[in-house]
Amino acid sequence: MGKTVSRERAAFRCHECGLEVAKWVGRCPECQAWGTISELGTRSGVSVVAGPVSAPARPIAEVPADGAAHRPTGIDELDRVLGGGLVPGSVVLLAGEPGVGKSTLLISAAARIAESGRRCLVVTGEESAAQVRLRAGRINALADELYLAAETDLTAVLGHVDAVAPEVLVVDSVQTITTASVDGTSGGVAQVREVAAVLTRVAKERGIATVVVGHVTKEGSIAGPRVLEHLVDVVLHFEGDRHSRLRLVRTVKNRYGPADEVGCFDLTDAGIVGLPDPSGLFLSRLSDPVPGTCVTVAMEGRRALVTEVQALVTPTQAPVPRRATSGLDAARVAMVLAVVERHGKQRVGSMEIYASTVGGVRLIEPAADLAVALAVAGAATNKPLPGDLVAIGEVSLSGEIRPVGAIAARLQEAARLGFRRALVPAGTSVSIEGMRLIDVADLRAAMLVLNDSVSTPRPSNVVRLEAVR
Repeated sequence: MGKTVSRERAAFRCHECGLEVAKWVGRCPECQAWGTISELGTRSGVSVVAGPVSAPARPIAEVPADGAAHRPTGIDELDRVLGGGLVPGSVVLLAGEPGVGKSTLLISAAARIAESGRRCLVVTGEESAAQVRLRAGRINALADELYLAAETDLTAVLGHVDAVAPEVLVVDSVQTITTASVDGTSGGVAQVREVAAVLTRVAKERGIATVVVGHVTKEGSIAGPRVLEHLVDVVLHFEGDRHSRLRLVRTVKNRYGPADEVGCFDLTDAGIVGLPDPSGLFLSRLSDPVPGTCVTVAMEGRRALVTEVQALVTPTQAPVPRRATSGLDAARVAMVLAVVERHGKQRVGSMEIYASTVGGVRLIEPAADLAVALAVAGAATNKPLPGDLVAIGEVSLSGEIRPVGAIAARLQEAARLGFRRALVPAGTSVSIEGMRLIDVADLRAAMLVLNDSVSTPRPSNVVRLEAVR
């Protein structure tokens, strides 16, 4: 007869992300941090036997789906990124840089939910109750069913949950809550993992929609163990520049809806206001076209945003001309400039070039390449583009204008805002009422628009421009 041997293995854990590995390594395979793996000791292998079940398994068609229905928060833009609202029993993680407006957004949402008759509990571990009350009064976020508590101990938080019995729980933030059941300091890997696990379990057992605030590191990732993102149902990133009023809430993970949605908000003195139509923020207010500007349509998630790109080209005596970008990918702009020099026949290599977006929006997708190229070429030749024109397309290294995704949604948004002509990649088979499409195959063909060669209306809805070779 064979013997059952109990194997012991050394356990090592990364104190940055919480990953456990069988042997020590210098660099964590998960978070790529150096020197963060430490030994936890030895663990004996144990056998697991079957136990009682909480509920019998049944055919999936017989499982009721009522418990996963979304309930609105009262803020349309927040409901958009959540997929329709908060689901009872779900856990949402909202992460963002300090001061971006996470607490203000959540206290506003909690007040709207409380006004609808659903009881909300806000637990703050970063501020006193009086400080939160002052902010709530300033943004008119006071409601009878909105309860507030200032606690940093997990057992006290659970005591408030028992006493208030809320339908929605907001914890600000998970890094400030501690528990005596595990060792470690506040915000450490062990503490954050245990606090998040307990809050998730309570939310599932009692059907409480829970929103927890998370800090981010200097690299922009969520602080704490990566298991935190796996435990929760929805992960939202709150983005925004301190010097801009625009705020974006981006869905990173969503078990109850789309994971590519974006909500736009305006940070005002009266709080954070949703922007159902934010495209006006990204366009200049000039009545007449000026050289060095071009309008494109960017996709943020499934939302089309009409955005203006501006460029300034000026001579310089410096041996190395300066290149500066704001809101654009510097590496991609440098590539587009090389294509403009080589295939667009525009001598910009010895010029200082500054490229920027309007309104603080950031464009990183290739669909903005054509707009950047035309803005630079217009600034170099001092020729403006027509005011009713948008340019959409990716510029390849060979000068070809390549197709981009969601072209119909982009053109429909541009037509809604009054644009009547669009430069699009060759082969675009879309028909938009009230808009004339100008089919361009390469960058040299697109440059013809600077000479106003398509300013005269034509009967056809699709015009094809071809460069003279």
